Amino acid sequence: MIVRIQLGTGRRVQRKAGKNRHLALACGALLAPVALVAYVVGFWRIGSDMGLLADSGITGIFAHWQVAMATGALLHLAAWMLNRYARRGEFEIPSALKLRMLPLRPSQPAPERRRAHSG
Repeated sequence: MIVRIQLGTGRRVQRKAGKNRHLALACGALLAPVALVAYVVGFWRIGSDMGLLADSGITGIFAHWQVAMATGALLHLAAWMLNRYARRGEFEIPSALKLRMLPLRPSQPAPERRRAHSG
């Protein structure tokens, strides 16, 4: 017995920029509150270290305020980049974050020095 299954045709694959904008918007919207929580944990830890607040009860690597603040900043940056992609349709990395792989100015060959021949 041979069984043939015919599947209907779905949407055609689109080869255009910005086709995942709805996913970027959702992820960017969800990352913003997570970044806020990381900032709050960082500030709470700073206040706890200064004796103004009670201990937060968080242990491990995130017990350090530097790690919490850096995590918040990275999540905030990721949310900002995803929201920017969702609005414009083109993914861009800010120029301040781009690593420069090439030297700033083209290297010039060193001038040749003439050797003084002692005679």
